[in-house]
Amino acid sequence: MKRNLKLILEYDGSRFHGWQYQVGVRTVQSVLEEAIMRLTGETKRVTAAGRTDAGVHALEQTVNFNTESSHSPQVFVRALNSILPGDVAVVDCREAEPKFNARSQAKAKIYRYLIYNLPNRRAFGHPYCWHIPEPLDIEAMREAAKYLIGEHNFKSFQASSRDNLEKNPVREIKRIEIKTTELGYVCFEFEAKSFLKQMVRNIMGSLVMAGRAKIRPQDMEQILEARNRKNAGPTAPSAGLYLVKVFY
Repeated sequence: MKRNLKLILEYDGSRFHGWQYQVGVRTVQSVLEEAIMRLTGETKRVTAAGRTDAGVHALEQTVNFNTESSHSPQVFVRALNSILPGDVAVVDCREAEPKFNARSQAKAKIYRYLIYNLPNRRAFGHPYCWHIPEPLDIEAMREAAKYLIGEHNFKSFQASSRDNLEKNPVREIKRIEIKTTELGYVCFEFEAKSFLKQMVRNIMGSLVMAGRAKIRPQDMEQILEARNRKNAGPTAPSAGLYLVKVFY
């Protein structure tokens, strides 16, 4: 009997060329599908809530796939974790409705971006944050972020490659929160139903420009209205980005 299983994955994206399967390179999708094949003998394509880019991490990526295997969800968790490489883990597995689709049915996602904002770098931080040694103006970044809340055309913040351009670049950002920690980290959280490719990293580049006083916070409104990637800041490094949660 065919079943639809829902997996929750956690992965360190440092040594992956992103989520999506690509010939000849290591991706999260390819190693997961290989593990499923070794466990069940079935060649399956899995569907993920979001296609994270190269170097991007996930704390709670949601995936679904169909299988005729009779293994229980608990067996899937234990067996897949014994097969998967150390930088990918199955956190949970459960039965899903037959029509459940991890990508199309997602109602919202939270992405987190981490900056380490102290002068001296840390040996273990490089793959997991963006190190900016000079002090950032946190209030200026918070003020700049306010212009992005709500529904807007985010063409200025989507990946510039023609292959990645969306026909409709309108998205709604429900929330942007910026918090600091005593250890010198600045944590940014973005919540929206969906995001354009590299949208969060491109927004981060402009927010950091505001934090460095290279643009005024109110300039964010003009960047949005320009609808031109060249008007926005640089793309932030992928190492600092995490897919934190997907809501259904």
